[in-house]
Amino acid sequence: MNRNSTDNPCVPACVSVVGAGRLGTALAGALDAAGLEVHGPTGRDEPVPRAEAVLLCVPDADIAEAARASDGAAPLIGHCSGATPIAGLGPGGFGLHPLQTFAGGEGPERFRGAGCAVAGATADALAAAAGLARALGMRPFEVDDPGRAAYHAAASIASNFLVTLEDAAERVAAGAGLDPAEARELLAPLVRSTVENWAARGPERALTGPIARGDEATVVLQRDAIAETAPELLALFDELTERTRALAEVVA
Repeated sequence: MNRNSTDNPCVPACVSVVGAGRLGTALAGALDAAGLEVHGPTGRDEPVPRAEAVLLCVPDADIAEAARASDGAAPLIGHCSGATPIAGLGPGGFGLHPLQTFAGGEGPERFRGAGCAVAGATADALAAAAGLARALGMRPFEVDDPGRAAYHAAASIASNFLVTLEDAAERVAAGAGLDPAEARELLAPLVRSTVENWAARGPERALTGPIARGDEATVVLQRDAIAETAPELLALFDELTERTRALAEVVA
């Protein structure tokens, strides 16, 4: 395919993707499906093919080295880190961070409809980042370097920490005789409806349960059960209880 298939002059016609991990693999496939010429994903020790833009899909600690290795391969060099500043990428530097999770094997549809944090060292670099995001079906929004760490922390809380909480729920569910697979099957509809309520109504109106009702006796029973089943989770339970009480007071 060629550039005309994107019908957007801001979109680089040819992109080299560096990093053959989950995001790099998914991104290369999605860019190809969007009609761009794509090189890669290449391994970090392989030469970077010349292109109009290079996308670095490598761990944050490796971005600086990967950028040096890509020097001269393209006038635009971007990374896909949510937290790392773009200042070290030079005058053609840009950021493109899909606000989405990639566990492996996802197709182009995983990008569509998702938000995408973009940044650019120049207006042209920012336009290229936004153009790539739109070509993938994402909704670009600008996050500057001072705000990147807070943005990425919010994403980690919303996504990564949710998985940590569900792991804790699985472990506590063992006290009711449920194995992890059973716990996931039974709790998943609850998790989905909770997330949907939060998205549609906001946290205050989505909050339910014993703390929201002021049923402290039930909270005590829950804490006792955790102390018996998974005592290592007590500090987490106590902190979440206090934060949930604070949220419930806002509702009241």
